[in-house]
Amino acid sequence: MDEDCINSRRQREKITNQHYYEVEFFNTVVDMQIQEFGDRFSEASTELLVCMAALNPRDSFSMFDKSKLKRLCALYPKDFTSLEMNEFEVELEMYYNNVRKDQRFSTLIGISDLARLMVETRKHLSFPLVYRLLKLTLVLPVATATVERCFSAMKIVKSNLRNRIGEEFLNACIICAVEREALAKVKDEDVIQRFKKMRHRKGNV
Repeated sequence: MDEDCINSRRQREKITNQHYYEVEFFNTVVDMQIQEFGDRFSEASTELLVCMAALNPRDSFSMFDKSKLKRLCALYPKDFTSLEMNEFEVELEMYYNNVRKDQRFSTLIGISDLARLMVETRKHLSFPLVYRLLKLTLVLPVATATVERCFSAMKIVKSNLRNRIGEEFLNACIICAVEREALAKVKDEDVIQRFKKMRHRKGNV
């Protein structure tokens, strides 16, 4: 790797192969990845992910940040009233001091482990607002992924050739496209029998 890099465009520059692959080639790939992440995640999504990370219990809650959690709570105005928002800050401080002293919470890795242990230790009753925010954080990635899958399926199903497709038929097609794993478990005989039992259908004799 210490040999000179052979490149017709760099005849006048003397660089080693190691420098080429570690600096120029690696930086190009990293720039491409950063650009792809920037296109994939909007500024609002990035802020949401950063705020969610403040709940992570890894390394004895080293990522805990009260300001980020308050911001995350403010992103759910329909789930937290103005009075609860004021109570949340006090409860958050009590929650942090409590779990930091509890040895059962010192070896946790992820947010799901934190939620499960809070229920087992009944701390979800002592800190209901924190636990509510924790549940919203756990549900958000699943809900977001499901919505994205539906939009992707809709782009495939509702093409230019099917621009006049009905809403009911469109919903049925999207469900079949999104829930492929569940649909694969349905037997053809069950579908045929269900279709035979339908009274009102086109082509019914």
